[in-house]
Amino acid sequence: MTADRDAPEHIRWEGNWIVAKQRGRWEYVSRARSIRAAVILAVEDGHVLLVEQYRVPLGKPCIELPAGLIGDDDSAADEGPLAAAGRELEEETGYRAATLEDVGEFHSSPGMVSESFTLVRARGLTKIGEGGGVGGEDITAHRVPLDGIEGFVAEARAAGKAIDVKLLLLLGGGLLTESD
Repeated sequence: MTADRDAPEHIRWEGNWIVAKQRGRWEYVSRARSIRAAVILAVEDGHVLLVEQYRVPLGKPCIELPAGLIGDDDSAADEGPLAAAGRELEEETGYRAATLEDVGEFHSSPGMVSESFTLVRARGLTKIGEGGGVGGEDITAHRVPLDGIEGFVAEARAAGKAIDVKLLLLLGGGLLTESD
């Protein structure tokens, strides 16, 4: 592994949003311009806010936590993760948060993607609009009871929808319980 770690990094392809790279034997992808993401965990009154949107790489809709890129617009180049999280929560779900808390930086698929995201906890939620995203994103917001999350995910999966790995955060308790 030392040879790969110390090898020079080579860009194999670069687009507007992603860059394909190689270091030693490892091929991986990163965000262009070091853009990062904010992922929002909005849980209140026994419910969680989730979004559903078609994801081209998967070829189907995906159930996810609300999220978006930080500073992805030239006019917001100095945007921080909390500001981006607040903006994305409103755009995607129609809810505004009274407080946003930085929970930390995480990596979703470290063997293939160098991208990281900041997990942001949203509290004090107020419905202010319909959500749905911007610019043709065609996002559907779901307010799901926490005690029904397993059933919601099972129904979505049965309907052919993809499930984002970050939903393990909500399913973890049930998955970690030992069965007799």
